Parts: sequence; C-alpha cells; structure tokens
Amino acid sequence: MSKKPKLGQNFLIDENACLRIADSLGDITTRTVIEIGPGHGAITDLLAPRCAHLHCIEFDPALARELTFRFRNDPHVTIHQADILQTDLSTLLTTHYPLPTAPLDIVGNLPYYITSDILLHLFTFARQNLPGGQPLLHRAVLMMQREVADRIAALPGSSDYGPLSALTQLHAQATNLFTLPPSAFNPPPDVYSTVLRLEFAPRLTELGIAPEDFEGFNRFLRASFAQKRKTLANNLRNAGYTSPQLTAAWPETIPLQARSEAVPLDAMAHLYRALNPKE
Repeated sequence: MSKKPKLGQNFLIDENACLRIADSLGDITTRTVIEIGPGHGAITDLLAPRCAHLHCIEFDPALARELTFRFRNDPHVTIHQADILQTDLSTLLTTHYPLPTAPLDIVGNLPYYITSDILLHLFTFARQNLPGGQPLLHRAVLMMQREVADRIAALPGSSDYGPLSALTQLHAQATNLFTLPPSAFNPPPDVYSTVLRLEFAPRLTELGIAPEDFEGFNRFLRASFAQKRKTLANNLRNAGYTSPQLTAAWPETIPLQARSEAVPLDAMAHLYRALNPKE
C-alpha cells in the first residue's frame, strides 16, 4: 500500500490525463505559465519543453527540492517553494522573465480544501493589467473536486448556481473539459475530479461596476446567497436593506419572489447599482 503523502496530496498518475491537461492550454510556445502544485512533476515534464518560461509554485519543501534538482539544467523552469495564496503573480513576469506584455497562463491540480481560496486569489490578478494594458491573466486549466467544478460552471437557474458561480462568471468563461475517477490518482481520493478551463475576461466594466467597488459588489453577492431557501429580497432585507429601498430599486427583469440562483449576473449588477447609487 502506498503511504499517504503529507498535506493531503493526491498525485495524478494517468498519463493520458496529464497530456490532455497540457494540451488544453493551447499554443504556449511564447507564453509564461504558472503551475500550481506540480507535485512530482507529471504535468511539469510536459509543459517545460512547450512554453517560454515555467514557474512552479510548490508548497511542500521536499517536492520543491525534488523539482529543483530535476530541472537544474533548464533555465526557463523556475521552482518556487511557496504558498500560492501568498504569491504575487504580477511579480513573476518582471522578476524572472523579460516579457512584461505577455499575459500569464495557469495550470494546476488544486488542493480540495483551498480550491475556492485559490480561485479568489486568481480573480484578484485577473482584474489587473500589464503595463502595456493587456490583462495579467489569459487562461487557466484547473483540476478540482467534481462537485466544486459543477458549482463553478453552473448557470443561473441551476440549483448549483451560487456565489462562487457568479464570481467566476464575473471574471472568466468556464468550460468543463473532462472528469477523472479516483483511480487516476495516487493515493486515490474519495471523490471524482473535474478539469475546467477558464478564459479570463473580467466583466466589471460591462456590468457597470467600478474596479474600486468590486468588494462592495462581492459582499452584495454573498449576502444575496446567504440563505439558499430564501428569496433574493428576503436575503437582502436580512443584509440591512429596507423594504422601501428594495421596492424603489427593484428592476422589472427580476421577479419579486425570485431566488438568487435564478437571477443572471447582469440583473444582479443592475440591482446592486440601484441600491448603491454613486453620489
């Protein structure tokens, strides 16, 4: 029996799946790629000869040492023993590779217990631009627990649609690529895993949300979904909005008894702007 690795890692051992993940990034010959949690380097081996520069962010010190030794003769591969949640992605382009106008691509097998945290971290950088005006992030191919992937990719009207779905669609277009069984990993997890591709395309401007007002809109979304069985109006009243405020701001596009899961993102942004007018 294989020994359970530290930090709860489940290493991908399906070679075909590794190839499909690498291929899903598309042509990366001129791009800088960040790999989150490379582990023993199954996907790293495929990415290294394909991209202009590869940054591997590995939290486990032993695995980081292993990768550093393996890629010691590859100057375009940089191994960082670091926590992805504490890593400023915007510095990787300018500090380690002289292509400040090329957006970053992301790939990774995300730890199940911090998947949402990592996504929110990536969205922070998705709202940033490079000095030349291009977005900092271009594309991400990420593997995560199937149930989380279903929530992320869910559309309004689905029971899976929630605040993480809305936040994702505020920042990117999500596509479900494929699902893997536990046997594709060592040790096998207790759940199935799904690979998603995110094409970053922040919609703040399109929805009339000023960049500096993102946190306010984020709080509004979370309040809207606070209790799934309640209507949107009841959740907002619980968040402190009065009935007269809601009546005055309520758009015709949202039924009065609608639950948040049924409300498209543009209608939600409309309601937020009406309830929080700029002076």
